[in-house]
Amino acid sequence: MTAPMDVGRGRAAGALLILLGAWGALVPFIGPYFGYAYTPDKAWAYTSGRLVLSVAPGAAAFLGGLMVVGSGRVAAAGGFLACLAGAWFVIGAPVMDLAGRGSSISPGSPLNGSGTTIGSAAMRFLEHLGFFYGLGIVIVFFGALAIGKSAVTWAAGDRDARADSFIGSEREYGRVY
Repeated sequence: MTAPMDVGRGRAAGALLILLGAWGALVPFIGPYFGYAYTPDKAWAYTSGRLVLSVAPGAAAFLGGLMVVGSGRVAAAGGFLACLAGAWFVIGAPVMDLAGRGSSISPGSPLNGSGTTIGSAAMRFLEHLGFFYGLGIVIVFFGALAIGKSAVTWAAGDRDARADSFIGSEREYGRVY
């Protein structure tokens, strides 16, 4: 009875978390190739802002997705880790701006969309969504979905275990009316 429950445990959400985490960690480095970037607009240029605001939460979401896909016992923890990573994508830049006045940790400035067919305001909007806010919200959604799936699977497994123990005690002591 537990094999069908394991299949529906949220592996699709875990796989999407892996992809979204990889996107979040890599887009600052590969985005400049197609005009989708924050400053510095050089591919594979490392800054502390990219590490703290993109690479670290992207790696956390990636790891959370691996945990959801890999084992039923740590799926809820993986979903929670992914939710934390998604929340950091959303609030990380404002928090670092508020807490680290004068520090070098910032996302940079979005490019103006030069060389693209999309207008600069629309491109700036898409960069905010794809780099931080929209990405973070989607990661939180799939992380919460993975937590819910693992909780339902755990509760169903617990219910099956209680039913099996009840049936066993009924056989041992006879039916009580």
